Parts: sequence; structure tokens; C-alpha cells
Amino acid sequence: MSLDRLVLWRHGETDYNAAGRIQGHLDTSLTATGLSQAQRAAPAIAAFAPETAVGSDLRRATATAAAFTEVSGMPVRQDKRLRETHLGEWQGLSGAEVEHGWPGAMAIWRGDATWSPPGGESRVEVAERAFEVVEELDSAHLKSALLCAHGGLITGLTARLLELPVELWPGLGGISNCHWVVLTRRSGSERWRLTTYNGGIPA
Repeated sequence: MSLDRLVLWRHGETDYNAAGRIQGHLDTSLTATGLSQAQRAAPAIAAFAPETAVGSDLRRATATAAAFTEVSGMPVRQDKRLRETHLGEWQGLSGAEVEHGWPGAMAIWRGDATWSPPGGESRVEVAERAFEVVEELDSAHLKSALLCAHGGLITGLTARLLELPVELWPGLGGISNCHWVVLTRRSGSERWRLTTYNGGIPA
């Protein structure tokens, strides 16, 4: 155990975000707004002075991470374990289309972190693969780290790190585009504390 600060940063707006469509593992790109969000937030993220940075390999995350690299000079290593939740047959659909094809399923998914869409994965599964990345960073004798990832993954990983009972995971709100979560640990403690949730640059 060595990390005492972990910053989880969500990517900027994509065309799917703007259209209200479900992305999951679909490799969507940032809009002009999303790129601007990343550029505006990058100095604030750099101010956390992470010793290392790891990001999802999906384009929306790598483009966001590139804004951080431009400001900080620090490269961001890609790791596919930080990809967004795979949402199976729902990927590419709008919420209305999901409701039409699977009546009531969206509400079940939002309220149960162990439930997964057809052909997809649950928030618990996503959190576990992301947690592996944190464990590796934790054993690397570093004090602070940045993860550039996705909203669903960030909320699940936050709940996992805080050791919340799974039935309480849906109580965490969403993370806005290019907003972040900060978790810290006191010296000698193994328990994470939530110090910032959905922090961001004022519009």
C-alpha cells in the first residue's frame, strides 16, 4: 500500500452523449465541446500533480488524456481494463429504444449494481477490473495517480474503493463530462476517503 491520493477523471462530451445514446465499448469521439471541456479542465487535473497517469484506450478517453499531457508533459499509459461498462445489446441505442425492447430493464439496471444488460457486464464486474489497476498502482511505491476513464466505471470504482455495500452503489450520482472524483488516504490507513465527487470547472 502506498497511494494516498487517487483522481478519477471522466472524458469530455461525445456525439453519443449529446444525442443521449448508450456508448459502452463503442469507440466514439469527442465533440468540439468535449475537446474544449478537456482543455479547460486539464490544468486543474495537472494541479493534483499525479506521479503517474493511466487511461482507457477508447478514443474519447485518450483524447481527454491528451489535453492533460499537453499541460503536464506526463504521458498517459493506456489500459483496456479502464474501458466503460460493456452494455451488450444496448450499445448504440437510446434510452427510449432500450425501454421499447426491454420494458422495465433500464430501471432494474440502474437500481441493481449486480445486474447486467443482455450480453454486457454489471457495475460490480466493471469495478473489479478497474480495481485491479488501482491495486497495481498501489504496489508501485507511488503516492498519487490519475485515472482517465468513463462515468459508469468511475462511479462503480468509487463505490468499490469506499467499500460500500453493493445495495448502496446506485445511490452514487453520475459524473458529468470532464468532471472528477478525488479519493485520499491518511498515512498508514488502508481505507479510502471521498474528498471530492463530481468536481469540475464552472461553466
